[in-house]
Amino acid sequence: MTEQDTPVWLISGCSTGFGRALAEAVLARGWRVVATARDAERVADIVAIAPDRALAVALDVTIGNEVSAAVAAAEDRFGRIDVLVNNAGYGYQSSIEEGDDVEIRAQFDANVFGLFALTRAVLPGMRIRRSGHIVNITSVAGLVGYPGSGYYAASKHAVEGFSDSLKAEVAPLGIAVTCVEPGPFRTDWAGRSLKQTPNVIVDYAETAGARMATTSGYSGTQAGDPVRAAQAMIALVERADPPRHLVLGKWGHDAAVKALRERLAEVEAGRDIALAADFPED
Repeated sequence: MTEQDTPVWLISGCSTGFGRALAEAVLARGWRVVATARDAERVADIVAIAPDRALAVALDVTIGNEVSAAVAAAEDRFGRIDVLVNNAGYGYQSSIEEGDDVEIRAQFDANVFGLFALTRAVLPGMRIRRSGHIVNITSVAGLVGYPGSGYYAASKHAVEGFSDSLKAEVAPLGIAVTCVEPGPFRTDWAGRSLKQTPNVIVDYAETAGARMATTSGYSGTQAGDPVRAAQAMIALVERADPPRHLVLGKWGHDAAVKALRERLAEVEAGRDIALAADFPED
């Protein structure tokens, strides 16, 4: 395989965490990467690993002009984008009642609307080539809602629903769609990047308040390894028939399986009521 044949990955949010680990892993495979961050200087060291196969681009996914410019820069440099990894985003925690409107909207701008915009910008090239893979980094919180993380969970649930519809539209065009749903990993998510509105209402102290304290307290001790996660994502993209979901980490896998089994049992238990809501059959 010549360098011009190697896949081109565009990864948002590469300054730390999953994005950084994945960009480095892609380059280690001999492939090409467009590493993005709000400040391109923060990914300059990634590009220095292989300057001929890497490009640093400034990208704040909440700014439309930067989204289109980043995609154009990637296509100008490498001719195409084979894999889009929508990784940019962050966590916000509060009880539902105490949620701050400005923080909630900022969360959705980054985690949801920015992801939508970047996906739309990359799709035309993938559609024309009839190939590509869109990987959306969501969370176990995209499958299960926890106290204290309602607005974050809502943002990730939104991406999950979006991804279901996206797959239905683009799978016939040869484009794969996967959501990667990590549990707790040793990134900055629960540390520097996490935003919280403090719990003041006593009625939520044992639910939202307790979980918020636990989350911020375990930063740096999570079982999940971002480097191993990056290898799992590369293996995912290499599969001939990649899955729609990939949960990462033991805690996340066990929590997702438990919640989905409980949900299925609950839906099945309501079958008689569900069927009774239809018009009677003739």
